[in-house]
Amino acid sequence: MITSVFKKSTPINLILVVILMLVFFFIYQFQDLSWTKSVVSILKTFGLFLVLLASVFITNFIAKRNGLSKDSGYTLFFYFLFLLFFPSVWNNTNLIASNFFILLALRRLISLQSLKATKEKIFDASLWIFVASLFHFWSILYIILVFISVIFHVARDYRNWVLPFIAFFAVGIISVGISLLCNKDLLGYISQNAVFNFNIDYFTNNYQNIAFSIYITVALFFVVSMFASLSSKPLLLNSSFKKIIMAFFIGLLIFVISSNKSNDMLIYTIAPLSIMATSHIEVKQLQLKQELVLGVLILCSLFAFFSQL
Repeated sequence: MITSVFKKSTPINLILVVILMLVFFFIYQFQDLSWTKSVVSILKTFGLFLVLLASVFITNFIAKRNGLSKDSGYTLFFYFLFLLFFPSVWNNTNLIASNFFILLALRRLISLQSLKATKEKIFDASLWIFVASLFHFWSILYIILVFISVIFHVARDYRNWVLPFIAFFAVGIISVGISLLCNKDLLGYISQNAVFNFNIDYFTNNYQNIAFSIYITVALFFVVSMFASLSSKPLLLNSSFKKIIMAFFIGLLIFVISSNKSNDMLIYTIAPLSIMATSHIEVKQLQLKQELVLGVLILCSLFAFFSQL
């Protein structure tokens, strides 16, 4: 029954996901009402929600526009469920903004398979990645995905290899200008955040540990499923799915090496994992198996959310 609701992409699906996100977002926000004391805080909170919502729809757009999913609402729903694992990210402005720009970059990189306006797409993707790194430095690692995409599609034209460096200098010059105008120490920010920390001992309670463990288990299930089914995917889409897999592992790497580590940093893995989960659930199989996978995931996400309130 659950799968039948999202089997087809309809306005009802979209409205349902928006309402669910709104409800759970404010369930979390109502724990601390200090944000209601000023207009600026209220606008910031609503702004964060809108950026999160935009991230969900961009992920859905990437999947549907590039043929990575059928005409279903699963990607939207999976993104929402995975967000529930880490409710504290809903207050993390920098990570929400950084992830949003990474999704804009991923949208351009996945669409490279059409081989149309390739130079513009490579430049745009690089630009968005460097902008994202201003909010969380290690998101700059997604530039690896740009060069992988160049190798997949347009490696013969040397100009495609130069474009990311041009984007780097463009963002660098603008950032330096803004930092001078606003009297901000850009180099100090970079040196403070460009540090490694491989320790995973940040959990403040057991429920964060449990949520992390369940999420990694679920992710492993869908990643293994994706690897197992990759050879059966249409040849035209093979490189796109490989980029989605690579995007997931880069997001995981960002989590592993980042300082000030928290579960929130796994936000970079949510979009690619949602697309992989959608690919798994859309494979022709017994409906009972689909219902079981989705039902277990719903229970796990609800447990993770409410246990961390």
